[in-house]
Amino acid sequence: MNRNLWLLAAAQGLFLTNNVVFIAINGLVGLSLAPAGWMATLPVMGYVVGGALSTGLVARSQARWGRQVAFQLGLAVAFVSALLAALALWLGSFALLVTATVVAGYYSANGQLYRFAAGELAAPSQREKAVSLVLAGGLIGAIVGPNLANHTRDVLGTPFLGAYLALALLALLSMAVMAGIRFPAEPPRPAGAAAGGRSVLELLREPRFAVAALGAALGYGVMNLLMAATPLAMQTCGMPFSDAALVLEWHVIGMFAPGFVTGHLIQRFGVLRIMGVGVLLNAACIAIALSGQDLHQFLIALFLLGVGWNFLFTGSTTLAMQAYRPEEKDRAQAAINFGVFATMALTSFASGALVTTQGWWWLNLGSTVPVAITGLALLALAWRQRSRGAAATVSLR
Repeated sequence: MNRNLWLLAAAQGLFLTNNVVFIAINGLVGLSLAPAGWMATLPVMGYVVGGALSTGLVARSQARWGRQVAFQLGLAVAFVSALLAALALWLGSFALLVTATVVAGYYSANGQLYRFAAGELAAPSQREKAVSLVLAGGLIGAIVGPNLANHTRDVLGTPFLGAYLALALLALLSMAVMAGIRFPAEPPRPAGAAAGGRSVLELLREPRFAVAALGAALGYGVMNLLMAATPLAMQTCGMPFSDAALVLEWHVIGMFAPGFVTGHLIQRFGVLRIMGVGVLLNAACIAIALSGQDLHQFLIALFLLGVGWNFLFTGSTTLAMQAYRPEEKDRAQAAINFGVFATMALTSFASGALVTTQGWWWLNLGSTVPVAITGLALLALAWRQRSRGAAATVSLR
């Protein structure tokens, strides 16, 4: 870890603080403002839809102006969107709240590139550790996010108005942190110019890249499906918001605390094995969630969900970086992030609709499908690589 990586880890932590607060409060604020209960998580969905719509624009800004300027632009959008959300709550406008979260998605699309930038700040042999350790900066979000939402809930009279204003201040702090990072210089490239290398469709024909994209999208999708619904499910069970904040705190700890060791585990056991463990942890989360709806079951299930996400997402990032060439960086990263945001948009809407109409049990049962698909994709890639390795050994003989 060098100075730049430490600062990037801090920026990652502040980014995740924003995400955690949004997840913790947007569904509840949406429920209080929405015309119908099934629309409660539309503000959560707006955040990820905005991210999906912004991936191409973010990729072009990264290519034209470089990491530093593009990341600062994303933070400026975070500042404006937090103020818009506060205004929406003050006015009681559900439409403006959804608009604010869509705008905030641009910041989310930028923040999703922090992990790739981490790999560029380290030697090639240490990329796994750099990505993992910067993701571990999300522990800041695990601790600060739920507590920020809880302690600012009623500070201005209107529930959660103070939380949105606190996020605006957080964006300014993030801009100061980002200003201290020195990213590797890149030759200037005009916006829209072809950077060379394979197209997105050609990249998706590369099995490692395809599985990395699938693992990132479905891993994030399952995590978002269950996490976005948790505050609503716990409220339905009559639990106070402080309990939901505690569950989300341990969930995000599970997401990022393993970052201190995930890179080492990938180097020692291989990326596909660690991603496979992530799939098994997701399955364990679902099993516990289906067993009951007490506080400890919510807490343990969401903690395991967080650890499973960490293994899948760190592994997917590492696998993707092995599959694309430097000149393909912008389009490859944009393609992966678009898949993540598109899946999150679907699951954000589905989580609110399912938990308010079908209940927590059916929501968890449905999440077994993407978990199974991810596991089968990993097995297929492992079998393919083993077969190719065996064929290479035979040919050498």
